[in-house]
Amino acid sequence: MSVGGELVSEIGEGLLVLLGVAVDDQPADADKLAAKVRALRVFPDAEGRMNEPLGDRELLCISQFTLYGDTRRGNRPSYTAAAPAHEAEPLYERFCERLAARRGVFGAEMAVELTNDGPVTLLLESR
Repeated sequence: MSVGGELVSEIGEGLLVLLGVAVDDQPADADKLAAKVRALRVFPDAEGRMNEPLGDRELLCISQFTLYGDTRRGNRPSYTAAAPAHEAEPLYERFCERLAARRGVFGAEMAVELTNDGPVTLLLESR
């Protein structure tokens, strides 16, 4: 992942988490979601079945307020469900710390490259 052409972070085998923080999210939500991500059994076991958790694999977390873009009315997304940056950033940092995640630059426009070996894409909610 890069910002302005400069490499900021990268990982090997692991998970890319795009994290959106909602207006009413609390520290307990960040903790619950981090525990869920750590426990997800999405990696293949010796038999090739999705049965292994994150374990020693790496995690890259990118803040992504646009996940809360509401397009039900009109053609321009509304982001009123996304927490403002001053509320979202501490929760983003808390989530990343709980998982020892590498991270992007909060609030920056980033170029993110992904090799999706699976594909497995999940939507997780804290409540």
